Amino acid sequence: MTALDSVRPRPRAFWGDARFLLGILLVIASVAGVWFVVSASRQTAPAFAANRTIVPGEAISADDVRRVDVSLGQVSDAYLSPDALADGLIATRTIESGELVPDSAVGAAAAVRTTSVVLRSAVDVPGSVRAGSVVEVWAAPLLERGTYDTPRILVADATVVSVTRDDSMIGGGSAALEIVIPRADVAAALAAMADDSALSVVPTSGAGE
Repeated sequence: MTALDSVRPRPRAFWGDARFLLGILLVIASVAGVWFVVSASRQTAPAFAANRTIVPGEAISADDVRRVDVSLGQVSDAYLSPDALADGLIATRTIESGELVPDSAVGAAAAVRTTSVVLRSAVDVPGSVRAGSVVEVWAAPLLERGTYDTPRILVADATVVSVTRDDSMIGGGSAALEIVIPRADVAAALAAMADDSALSVVPTSGAGE
């Protein structure tokens, strides 16, 4: 071996070059993955948000909702799309103002078994009771003038559409409410109003939150 051979650099091993290329590929794959995630998060789909609180049994029209573009990802099919808004859609549960409208919260009018009635509460209702609140309606049957029987639950599950409070001296703190009740309870509710039962509206647990 000559002195020149002792200082000549040895060729780089092939496995060293392969490891370098593998590292480059991993960096490229990582950058591509981050780009894909960011790009997917920026993709939006059209949906509807409620312009006001919509209660069960109310028809939903174009005036009640507004179109918004939101990033829903894989759950986009769970929300009402502009193509699905049609005449005859009814809310099947309370949809809060600003809430995205899910498909599960609407249905055909024929499938909804509720109706609305207006009643006057003998006493004022708590301030937490508002449109969309779930309440119980209690009735104390009239026995004779100024005397009432023990109160009982008349409607166990009603949803408030609107509340009009009367704070005047004549009103005595009473309130008129439009409520949505199951159709099965309509006859009993109308009978209680006809026989001058004292009606009271009581919020259920968590009402108005």
